[in-house]
Amino acid sequence: MRVHLIACGGSVMHNLAIALQAKGFEVSGSDDEIYEPAKSRLKAKGLLPSCFGWDPERINQNIDIVILGMHAQKDNPELLKAQALNLQIYSYPEYIYELSKDKTRIVIGGSHGKTTITSILLHVLKFYNKPFDYLVGAQIEGFDTMVKISDAPIIILEGDEYLSSTLDRRPKFHLYHPQIALLTGIAWDHVNVFPSFDNYKEQFEKFIHSILPGGFLALYEGDEHLHKMKAINADIKVKAYNQIPHTIKAGKTFLKYNGEEYPINIFGAHNMQNLQGAMDICQQLEISNKEFITAITAFKGAAKRLDILAQTKKQVVYKDFAHSPSKLKATIDAVKKQHPENKLVSCIELHTFSSLTKSFLKEYKGTMDNTDEAIVFINKKYFEIKNLEAFDAQEVIQSFQRKDLKVFFDAEDLKNHIDNQNWNQTNLLLMSSGNFGNIDLEAMAKKII
Repeated sequence: MRVHLIACGGSVMHNLAIALQAKGFEVSGSDDEIYEPAKSRLKAKGLLPSCFGWDPERINQNIDIVILGMHAQKDNPELLKAQALNLQIYSYPEYIYELSKDKTRIVIGGSHGKTTITSILLHVLKFYNKPFDYLVGAQIEGFDTMVKISDAPIIILEGDEYLSSTLDRRPKFHLYHPQIALLTGIAWDHVNVFPSFDNYKEQFEKFIHSILPGGFLALYEGDEHLHKMKAINADIKVKAYNQIPHTIKAGKTFLKYNGEEYPINIFGAHNMQNLQGAMDICQQLEISNKEFITAITAFKGAAKRLDILAQTKKQVVYKDFAHSPSKLKATIDAVKKQHPENKLVSCIELHTFSSLTKSFLKEYKGTMDNTDEAIVFINKKYFEIKNLEAFDAQEVIQSFQRKDLKVFFDAEDLKNHIDNQNWNQTNLLLMSSGNFGNIDLEAMAKKII
């Protein structure tokens, strides 16, 4: 089988290329630019294109399948050549479904928490040496790639609601048709493709209808929108979940089960919800609650989720992937509850298309109320890159509804502000899906400590 991936440098696409090569396929790929770590990983497997850019000469009748990444546009020269030759063209979620038709498909969806829950499931299944395939959006300790395709009987899929490709405008998680599924919650995101909350919410209703008859759905009962969807698919079994029983002692979280306490490495109300949801999915895979809790004591968390950059007994500097309003609030609340005796300084970089859209900015109202000091950083170049109307500091302050909010548009100004703070018994929480204007966050964290 010969497969060519157009836009092979994406976080999932480059892992899919590696996974298909491991399966024995002949794999080639192209992209106009490939960044680390994808570049080094593809190079190590002999899959890095000899030169960047699009070349229709790469496409010929010997190719069995073309997989189209979201980064490729409709006028991509290689795509046009593949269409002219009538080659079979898939988006990656469509092709993953083709490869997993005979498997039990488990899909984890929702506006937040899906990477963590998928990571938890992978950890538990690996802990008990159960064979499984997977697709997850973050690097996980103990796993070489984010995609695995084999002859395993089950596959765990992170169910992204973003569009599949320039040719396939369906959300990715609509294409998987799972037997087992979980939804964490619904909070408006991706406003560039879902212009209203009702339109966004509709995608989750369609997902619930895509679960196969006789299937199982776990959903978070604290989400009012999911609560209203509990009965829309009469052909499946639905179970609502909440937080797993736990306690916090001296900045450490313990799970409570059968009168015993089990220390774990993750914390926060959102993660306690994630754990309970994952445990309910594991029950469907014949893993008992006791087995789940035993395995989860060794789980260190998904990459980029509350990573500790530096710490002492009295201070911690965290870096988190949070960027949407719901994730921002949940992450701040988690750190504050875990360390109630410490002052908390929280800094969010507005970086995504949604967060830099003026009409969406009001969705951040109240999200930073639970931090002692609130900071927003915006790299102004992204307004131009994303072709969006810029807004000023006062508009940010009004949207967050916090008068003492500090807003920075220059990375050096932000760094100087943080460097010159008194960090005695104070934690710092840095949140972004970007890079804070290329500030060396680890060096800054070590200086604070």
